[in-house]
Amino acid sequence: MSVVDGDPSAEQVLVVPRAVAVPRPWRGVLTDRATLAGTLAAISVHGRFAPRAAMEDDPSFKQVIPYLVLRDGDRWFLMRRTRAGGDVRLHDRWSIGVGGHLNPGDRDIPGGLRREWIEELAADFVPPFRPVGLLNDDETPVGAVHLGVVCLADAAGRPVAIRETDKLSGWFATTDEVAAVRDRMETWSELAFDALAFDALAAEVPADVPPGDDPGAVGSGKDRVVPL
Repeated sequence: MSVVDGDPSAEQVLVVPRAVAVPRPWRGVLTDRATLAGTLAAISVHGRFAPRAAMEDDPSFKQVIPYLVLRDGDRWFLMRRTRAGGDVRLHDRWSIGVGGHLNPGDRDIPGGLRREWIEELAADFVPPFRPVGLLNDDETPVGAVHLGVVCLADAAGRPVAIRETDKLSGWFATTDEVAAVRDRMETWSELAFDALAFDALAAEVPADVPPGDDPGAVGSGKDRVVPL
């Protein structure tokens, strides 16, 4: 990964050429083992940091977004945005994903997930993060310039809470409870839930798999995608 020179005051985010990360467009979550392993390797080789402002309008690159789905056994950590956030479009929307852009200080996907975990959630532990799929949605201008790396983690009975309670509420919910609000989810959460809800992979997140280990061994291969 290399740093692209630019305005030092601009946020630098990890990007990868679209042709490398998304050679064939799709909408949804790909969990194929070989594709996941190959794309993670391509991100390591071809990923670089570039000014976010420029990348937001350049669909020839994909901004890499680690997207964590937290489970506690068969329950999901379900979040709801309040009306305190700045983006009105997200008010009262539901989510099952924690994530954000990768910056140079993060170094890599596990590093970014650790930072997001500490910033967004209140817990006295940091779990292993297991990559399980690639999330793509080119139907919107925002989706066209982002690629999600869907990861799973398991709280294993330990308490987790939201840090910024003025902006979010969150708790562990059953699959039926999450399904009941699916139509009011943010798009990425909806796609991730559709892919993982009835997948045995999502119900079993090995606690002994450290971040980044053996990406070729994850993914069910039962993709919930719409080829474009």
